[in-house]
This record gives sequence, structure tokens and C-alpha cells, in this order.
Amino acid sequence: MPSAGETPHDPYGALRVPAFRWFIISLMAMTVGVQIQGIAVAWQLYAATNDPLALGLAGLAEVLPFLALSLPAGQWADRHDRKRLALIGIGVLVLCATLFLAMTTGLHARVSGTVRGVGSTAWSSPLVIYAVLAVSGVARAILQPARQALGTMIVPSTLYANAATWRSSTWQFASVVGPAVGGLMFAFSGPLITYAATLALLLLAFWGMSVVQVPPRVIGPAHSTDGAGILEGVRFVLRDKLVLAALSLDMFAVLFGGATALLPVFTSTVLHVSPEWLGYLRAAPAVGAVCMALVIAHQPPMKNAGRTLLFAVATWGLSIIGFALSRNVWLSCALLAMGGAVDSVSVVIRSTLLQARTPPHVMGRVMAVNSIFIGSANEIGAFESGLTARLLGAVNSVLLGGVATLMVVASMATFSPTLRRLKRLHGPDTGE
Repeated sequence: MPSAGETPHDPYGALRVPAFRWFIISLMAMTVGVQIQGIAVAWQLYAATNDPLALGLAGLAEVLPFLALSLPAGQWADRHDRKRLALIGIGVLVLCATLFLAMTTGLHARVSGTVRGVGSTAWSSPLVIYAVLAVSGVARAILQPARQALGTMIVPSTLYANAATWRSSTWQFASVVGPAVGGLMFAFSGPLITYAATLALLLLAFWGMSVVQVPPRVIGPAHSTDGAGILEGVRFVLRDKLVLAALSLDMFAVLFGGATALLPVFTSTVLHVSPEWLGYLRAAPAVGAVCMALVIAHQPPMKNAGRTLLFAVATWGLSIIGFALSRNVWLSCALLAMGGAVDSVSVVIRSTLLQARTPPHVMGRVMAVNSIFIGSANEIGAFESGLTARLLGAVNSVLLGGVATLMVVASMATFSPTLRRLKRLHGPDTGE
């Protein structure tokens, strides 16, 4: 029961805001569409090259432009209309989906016929696919800080945690549905229908974002567009010890504790199960995350957020250690689901903390730093897992990653008392 004078907790508070509902519809449609497109591109690339390295290069082609442009894009999000930038980002993704569809329908053959020296097959070659993926990486770099900063403008600060919960659960749900739908659609309907569905979903995402009503905002003090202004988000994170500790904890947990990149190895050589179990293992963390996000949404705001965050990341490390030692596929799925559940707790706390402590005029640049922290940790973590697996074996790689995660938690609990003492995520108890 809420105490006297305290507003009762509304688990659907953020969803009662019309602008946030459209924001969520846009996020869901875009995430599912991009996931479906990723499945189709991966299948076609591997079919064309029969080389697993081609799949790695596809990820690299998209992530390098994203990392290179994230900081400037954060500056743009603070200097310009965030909704317009988000629409530009989604619009470029629509263009990329249109190009993939054109390659599939044979439109590329008619276009290439008008370009001297360019054969029809050149338009759907791996190099062209990599180029389109690089453009989509640019689109993601523009979209992500603008959309994340926009999310703080359309709900009151008291609903930040609830909004972060629904954003997280939407993204996780889309991450489960997208690959499943994409795989089935590609298998039964082929690339044409798959890319057409991607295009339709991205158009829905564009429309959903276009109808989001954004309140006017005051642009912060003018800054130059050189490195000094662009790096303001980095300086803010380095100055705010609480934000730095929360971001670092999450980054190192992802860096050391990720087992996703090695799931194919565990499926075939550790658990000795059929290939379809790979899909179940990949889906397990997202299923756990969605379930936990729904639980969080129905709970009142956290009163000991710092300790909860440390406990969540420690539990993540323990789940990874358990997964490394497990030889039962059902237990492995359960441990991955548990890891996804506590990761959802971490995401909600980190997102809410960032929104509550960041001044509006640098929100875009701070969100860009957050994207780099998490994006680079995912990519480098996959490389680290593969390298240590090559040297020490897959089981030892994941086991050591879980142990390293626990060591990071112990270090943060010892050397960051501000994080350990963090109570509420908004209001007077946000850490000072």
C-alpha cells in the first residue's frame, strides 16, 4: 500500500501517454523489421559466398559507421529537432530496405542495364550488400541518440522508470519475434516476401514516429560543432561518478559475460543437441528479459536501486558460470533465461538513471556515449569470447567470463560507494 501522500504505482502509466504509445509502436515495428531483414541478408550472403567470414564482415560493415558517427549524431540530437532526426534515420532504413527489395525483384537488372559496364549480378553482389549495410549503420547512428533523447521528452520524469521498462520489454519481445518470423518467412515465402514485409514494417515505424507529439524544448547554450562540443557527452559521463560507475558496470558485464557468440559451439560440441536448439538457446535470454520487464512494470519504484543493480549483475555472472558448467539443454535454457531476466533489471536501472541525471541540453550526446558503451561491448565481447574460446576452449572461455563479471561487481561495490548507496532512481535520492 502506498504511504500517505504517495501516488499509487500505475504499471501502465507511460502507456497512458499517447505520444509514448506511438513511440512504442514505432520502436516495435522498426526492431522487428530490422531483425527480419537481418535474417534474410545473412541467408543470402552465406548462400552466395558459403563463407562464415562473410557474416562477420556484414556485422562489421554496419557497426563501424555506427561507432564512428555516434558522437557527432549525439551533438546533432542536442542542436536540432530530435523527432526530425529520428525520422531521417528511419527514412534511410526504409531506403535500405527498398534497395534490398529491388535487388530481389530484379529491378536492379533493369537499372543496371542503363549503367554502362555494370552487370545485373553486380547489384546483388556481397560488396553491394555490405555497402547498403554500411548506410544502415549510418542511419542507426543518426537514429539512436535522437530517439533515446526524444523518449525523455514525451513522458514526465516520474514515469522514466516505467517508460524504460516498457521500452526494454518491447525491444526484447521484438528481438524474439523478429528472428523467428524472419526465419519462417524466408523458409516458406522466400526473399521477396521477406524484404517486402521488412519494408512495410519500417514504413509503419516511420508513420508511428511521425505522429508522436513532442512538446517544445529550449535548446541549450550554443556550442561549436568541433570536438569540444561533440565530446561534451563524454565529459559529462566522466564527471558524474554515479553514471560512469553504472555504465562501466554494465559494459564490463557485457564484455566479459557474453555467451551468445559461442552458442553454436555449445549446441553442437558441449550440449550435443540438434541445430534447432540453437534457436531456443538464443531466444531464452530475451524471453527471460520480457517476463522480468513485465514484473518490474507492475512493481512500485525501486528503493535500493544501487544494491539491486549490483545484485542483478552478480546474478548475471553466476548464470553465465552455471551455463558454462551445464550439460543439460533444459538447464542451459533456464540459466540463459535467468541471465536475461536480471539483465532486464540492469537495463531499466541504467536507462532511468541516465535520464534522471542528464541535463536536457546534453541528453543526445550522453545517449550517444551510452550507445557506444553498449554497442562496442557487444562487438568486442563477441570477439573476446571467440578469441579465448580459440585459446582455452568454449567452456573455459564462458566460465572465465562469468568469474570476471563477479570480480567487476566486487570492485564496483568496493570502490564506488555512491553506486552502492543509490536509493531511488529519481527525486532527491539519485545518488549524491
